[in-house]
Amino acid sequence: MADRDPLHPPSCPTVPLHPMSVPAHEAADRCRAFHQVMAQRRTVRDYSTRPLPEGVLEAAIRTASTAPSGAHVQPWRFVVVTDPERKRRLREAAEAEEREFYAHRASAEWLAALAPIGTDWRKPFLEDAPAVIVVFEVHKGPASPRPYYTKESVGIAVGFLLAGLHQAGLATLTHTPSPMRFLNEVCDRPPEERAAYVIPVGYPADGARVPDLVRKPLDEVLVRL
Repeated sequence: MADRDPLHPPSCPTVPLHPMSVPAHEAADRCRAFHQVMAQRRTVRDYSTRPLPEGVLEAAIRTASTAPSGAHVQPWRFVVVTDPERKRRLREAAEAEEREFYAHRASAEWLAALAPIGTDWRKPFLEDAPAVIVVFEVHKGPASPRPYYTKESVGIAVGFLLAGLHQAGLATLTHTPSPMRFLNEVCDRPPEERAAYVIPVGYPADGARVPDLVRKPLDEVLVRL
């Protein structure tokens, strides 16, 4: 038997595609309806202690895991933190890094951009929210292959995750403390996993308020060629 050409390995097995069947006259309306739902999504920093519905995190993470990824390596790990003591440790470590960021690391330009939103080093939502999802990029390790387009792949998956949680009526926030190596210790993760996002999940607190922000109009973000 002739050796296989290493430059042209056997193709991946295929299965029939079963695409969604959407009548053409409904396509734009469906997109507009989805936009109306997602346009209500806001970053929330004040959370209720109301418990989450059973199974909602698993369903949202299952959806996030359908995201496309480089070479289909699926280089993500979603660590759900609900234990109060572990959330306390997470908050303390994150706030220590954030104090350094606001006092020493951030440029004056960056701080000026954050000023209208009113953020600072305090992160009570890391304890108040009933769950915190820490999303890790999975790099090459003893039981994991080399990933490709890792940040892009994980970023798309997180977008799916936020959309799924919003569909369930839950509030979220994407927190990215820097550096984030402390999260490996807090979450008991191996060194080949690198934290990328910290996402509190829950219901907004009664009376919660958010900045009055305006999104860019379509003609500023869409270019037709």
